Amino acid sequence: MNGPDSVVVIVVNHNSGGYLKACLESMKVQTRKPDRVIVMDNASSDGSLDQARDTLPEAELVCLDTNTGFAAANNRAVRQAGDCRWVALLNPDAAPDPDWLQSLLDAAAAHPDHSFFGSHLVQYDDSERLDGTGDVYHVCGLAWRRDHGRRAKLCRRETGDVFSPCAAAALYDRNAFLDAGGFDEDFFAYFEDTDLAFRLRLSGHRCLYVAGARVRHAGWGSSEPGSEFSIYHAHRNLVWTFVKNMPAPLHWKYLPAHLALNLFSILWFTLKGKPGVILKAKWDALRGLPAALKKRRAIQKHIVTEAGALQQAMNRNWLEPFKVFLMRRR
Repeated sequence: MNGPDSVVVIVVNHNSGGYLKACLESMKVQTRKPDRVIVMDNASSDGSLDQARDTLPEAELVCLDTNTGFAAANNRAVRQAGDCRWVALLNPDAAPDPDWLQSLLDAAAAHPDHSFFGSHLVQYDDSERLDGTGDVYHVCGLAWRRDHGRRAKLCRRETGDVFSPCAAAALYDRNAFLDAGGFDEDFFAYFEDTDLAFRLRLSGHRCLYVAGARVRHAGWGSSEPGSEFSIYHAHRNLVWTFVKNMPAPLHWKYLPAHLALNLFSILWFTLKGKPGVILKAKWDALRGLPAALKKRRAIQKHIVTEAGALQQAMNRNWLEPFKVFLMRRR
């Protein structure tokens, strides 16, 4: 294999129900068949893997004894795919259009100055409403999917640069992924794609949103929106992402805004009746600061991107974070 467009599709499954079968069905109709498909099952107990086992006979199934998390399972699969130039990550609750993989590879060939690529996500049960057109990172440390919830016909996005792809359906240069250290396995799940994108950008890599790479995405294949699991991991991990990656000039400039974000988050979720989980998230983020600072020292030694250029890639509209919280009413 090892050709310039050789590609592996990696699906990490954990109790995704019938979504996994539909996801693998979508691989059978791709106009550009993947060279390999690896399914990493994180100790599912709902029968989802058994339901999908015969759907794509050529898929390589790896059954893990414990739930190692989204980050660790993907890292293991990427290391296992040493004969492929590109790795396409696909959530089990995602169903791409038949030309999805071809669209991503065409974009990679046409844009050799980019190393990772995001898809055009629409909601699984309502393709007229967007799930996201690439991920936004705000200078205060909050991240979100651009255009999430907007009507597709009212929001026309052209292919172009974004801060990060949503890893539910994304393409990465395998060498760039590994050179950056892959996903941070301490994150377990949530914000790991933003953190990796940050490190890739610090190393000089760029991300492209590919408008023609369409995918239906449920968004909560094995967890519930607004669940304590998602609140805890997202709001713990956003702290570590900021601490690890923000270059010194921007770190000190935006640290007050980051602290304000965390205080606002505590107040917001307390008013929503979830004080326990947000306080635990922030407490565990603080407990993990020594490890995050150790990682920061290693990351900051190898920055090649100027702070000003990085700042330009971030969102600096101070109203946007409040809008994001208001959209996440649940």
